[in-house]
Amino acid sequence: MNSNHVYVIAEAGVNHNGDLELARALVDSAAESGADAVKFQTFDAKKLATSAAPKAGYQQQTTDVAESQLEMLRKLELPREWHWELRERARSRGIEFLSTAFDAGSLTFLEELDMPFYKVPSGELTNGPLLWQFARQGRPLVVSTGMATMSEVEQALAVIAHAFNAPAEPAEISDIWRGWSDPAWRASLQGRVTLLHCTSQYPTSMNEVNLKAMDTLRVFGLPVGYSDHTEGILIPVAAVARGATFIEKHFTLDRKMPGPDHRASLEPAELAQMVKQIRELQLALGDGAKCPQPSEWNSRQAARQQVVAARPIAAGSMLVREDLTTARCGKGLMPNTLWELVGQNCPRAYQQGEIFER
Repeated sequence: MNSNHVYVIAEAGVNHNGDLELARALVDSAAESGADAVKFQTFDAKKLATSAAPKAGYQQQTTDVAESQLEMLRKLELPREWHWELRERARSRGIEFLSTAFDAGSLTFLEELDMPFYKVPSGELTNGPLLWQFARQGRPLVVSTGMATMSEVEQALAVIAHAFNAPAEPAEISDIWRGWSDPAWRASLQGRVTLLHCTSQYPTSMNEVNLKAMDTLRVFGLPVGYSDHTEGILIPVAAVARGATFIEKHFTLDRKMPGPDHRASLEPAELAQMVKQIRELQLALGDGAKCPQPSEWNSRQAARQQVVAARPIAAGSMLVREDLTTARCGKGLMPNTLWELVGQNCPRAYQQGEIFER
């Protein structure tokens, strides 16, 4: 986690559609795009949803309406034996392999894969027991905040701080808040937690992006990024301009594929273009110091004016304003010294347009 480098996660998610060959192709596409990591989702469908769980509105629009959420999720599970192959494939292509756990058993399994950090999904932000287990693993956390209020974000951070510092799980929620009152516990989040602003709608409309909420999240003093579900690449690039340190973006090989997330995903060429623009923007943001750039020195010499004689001036005469003007000369006195010369005796004779000296 480097504050000078925007970390880009190419979110494959469940866009593998239960097909190993498609999952392999997604890893390859993510690596070719220049992203830092490719991420999948790891869950046990029967633990994640009951048979009565409804689908989200966007899922009803993109999958079989008669199918339950549980039935949909069963088709989208990433078999555990695939994880090892996909991890090695990613590493061989110079990209990190990540996956997000949605239940305790999946989290325990992911510990075996030795990932650099855990991404906590928006839906689990208020799931204190699972969030506590995420934090207890001791790895850095990147926490999505879709659907959340600021009070829910703060409670999630309090849970994480408790897991970082307490000897055991809390007996009640008040234990979380007692720990949160300790400045040392709050400070323990530094360097270990990043918050992602997010709108959990697929795709997200422009009027619900609310990028200014990134500024609001900074009240916690932690790095802030953006998990994007809009169509196109404008908003993630804009988020980087607003200071995002992490960008997560869904991608697919083909938006026309069946499945809940393909429609709100980038295709490979778009993903590569997004990463390219983010990297270019990173360079363009610079270090914030206002000073001439190396390439500007020649322009500075050519474009700036100096003091010259506006008309012939006799030696020894007292200079008046009408004697002096400015023009581009490449050398000489800076224009602001013109006012100081007025009222002085001219040391020598000048021809019109001649560069002035003191």
